[in-house]
Amino acid sequence: MGTTLREGRRQRRRSATRLGVAAGLLAVGCATTPPANVENICAIFDEKSRWYRAARESEERWGTPIHVQMAIIRQESTFEFDARPPRRRLLGFIPWTRPSDAYGYAQALDSTWNWYRDDTGRRFAERDRFADAIDFVGWYTHVSQQSVGISKWDPYNQYLAYHEGQTGWRHNSYRGKRWLTDTARQVDYRAREWGAQLRRCEADLDDGWWIF
Repeated sequence: MGTTLREGRRQRRRSATRLGVAAGLLAVGCATTPPANVENICAIFDEKSRWYRAARESEERWGTPIHVQMAIIRQESTFEFDARPPRRRLLGFIPWTRPSDAYGYAQALDSTWNWYRDDTGRRFAERDRFADAIDFVGWYTHVSQQSVGISKWDPYNQYLAYHEGQTGWRHNSYRGKRWLTDTARQVDYRAREWGAQLRRCEADLDDGWWIF
């Protein structure tokens, strides 16, 4: 009888362990997998309800509209948590170094991320955590507005300053970079499109965002 009880306990412990591992893997998958539809902001937030809470909190903290912040992240990483710039190719085919140490949802550089953490006191913020990444974007666009006067409702110039830095934007470093101005126009178009989409679903999102 004692042997049977001990064996039963072992089986229950093994089952609990397997369930715990499975739950952990599921949680990691939910946290890191990009949305199924990265082109519609309502679909993104319908799938990733916690992202909406994080985006709303960042908007309230920094004043940059949700659709502007999200359009910048969409351009930078397509919502891949561990995105990095593609490697250069040596002799055209050998993988070589990366052009920068940008990383994460927001593709923040090491130096800029450290500036953000020091300036906000968020010492444990991580670039591969969505809530921290979108807060970073909100903070950066706030800095651009405060330091060089770019409206937080201006996705085009906010993206140029995001890419070139505030000093670079002030000195028009983006001029002559046709690829960059074309990209900024794409960000601008997407942000405005997403703003219109968000107006149609925001009430529903606000009704339930605090539950999660």
